[in-house]
Amino acid sequence: MTDPVVTRSRRGPATSQTVEALQDDLEALWDDACHVAERERMAFTLAVVEAASNVVDHAVPSSPAGVHLSVELTISPDRLTAEIYEINAEPARIDLEESRRMDTLADSGRGLALMRTLLDTVVYERRDGTNVWVLSRTRAPHR
Repeated sequence: MTDPVVTRSRRGPATSQTVEALQDDLEALWDDACHVAERERMAFTLAVVEAASNVVDHAVPSSPAGVHLSVELTISPDRLTAEIYEINAEPARIDLEESRRMDTLADSGRGLALMRTLLDTVVYERRDGTNVWVLSRTRAPHR
């Protein structure tokens, strides 16, 4: 029998309260995805919360409506994926290649370095005026 696909989503203003609610969503997600190993859960959760917190801390509003955060989480049999949208935000000024060389103990840029350590894929794109971050981690084979 294959593992089920489990999803969650969250949308709200880019505030610490939305990130806290996202953490609650992740806890509920793991209740429904109990087949995911604890080590994978911890790594994915840390990376997603770091990315969402970066939106709160660093996104620059492009409209008076302010920045909104939208997160789509998907747990499939072979992959953990998060799509994080910075809605109403200016384009992110980030060099993903430079983040590969950053130290997780550096004063700035360590969030991206940490995400790269915990995940297989960290992709940033600009889609229709929205910053989109795609984070994924391949699941370990069952034992």
